[in-house]
Amino acid sequence: MTTGSEEETVAVITIVSGRHLHLRRQLEAFEHSTVRPDVHIVVAMDDADIDGIVADSADAGHPTRVVHVIDEAPGTLPLADARNTGARAAIDAGATLLVFLDVDCIPGPDLVQRYLRSCAATPELRLLYCGPVTYLRPEHEVFDPRELHHFLDPHSARPAPGPCQTQLSSEMTLFWSLSFAVCSTDWLEIGGFHTGYRGYGGEDTDFAMCAARNGFRIAWVGGAHAYHQHHPVSDPPVEHLEDILRNARLFHRRWDRWPMEGWLNAFARQDLICYDEAVADWRRTTVERSNG
Repeated sequence: MTTGSEEETVAVITIVSGRHLHLRRQLEAFEHSTVRPDVHIVVAMDDADIDGIVADSADAGHPTRVVHVIDEAPGTLPLADARNTGARAAIDAGATLLVFLDVDCIPGPDLVQRYLRSCAATPELRLLYCGPVTYLRPEHEVFDPRELHHFLDPHSARPAPGPCQTQLSSEMTLFWSLSFAVCSTDWLEIGGFHTGYRGYGGEDTDFAMCAARNGFRIAWVGGAHAYHQHHPVSDPPVEHLEDILRNARLFHRRWDRWPMEGWLNAFARQDLICYDEAVADWRRTTVERSNG
């Protein structure tokens, strides 16, 4: 892709396990993108069906490759390793700009174009580029991807600049991996995601901390909209309790602070965990939940 006088090769990277309908919708939406990626790397985590889904959705204007990663710890998804695997495949394919997009997210038509323009406008800065994300409600499940703008409602916990604006921030804990872009050379300098994280939670904040340590900031890119498809969730995510505890301890060892404090405190209010002052650690409680 060309921006100004420089030519960029753009790769979109999507990691997936299950969520087949969400993947189909994402691939379909890229057919309506104002700028299509040069390659789309889909990383399948223990999901052999992804090859067939991508083949069914093949689009000559949107070349897609599937790479596979195997989870060496059954029961947890290797999210960090999968993102790193996708980035390696993209860089090997010549990508100079990496766009990471969660499988739940449908790209707005200008997402790639806005990331490209922001990158081209700030070549001297060390930045992670993040776009606004709208969380679709259940009634938005059936839609034409060209009509998604009718549901536009960016998440209020993150900045959402105007469509031609970019807002710089050093508040790195707001980084999220749902939708972000990074220059390939910057990705290599940061070192990718720490593969000690397994399953849900913590790895994206750790990545942002590594970036901050190397002098990076966040650029919130107006108009780079993504739309998060609805799926049932629990709050707090008790089904991911073990992952969150394990990953929070790793984060604490690396950065001397606790991540995901909102979830940890919510688990404590439900008597699922407690903070043990003697060992300065969160522990599972012995409270037994009734099935009644």
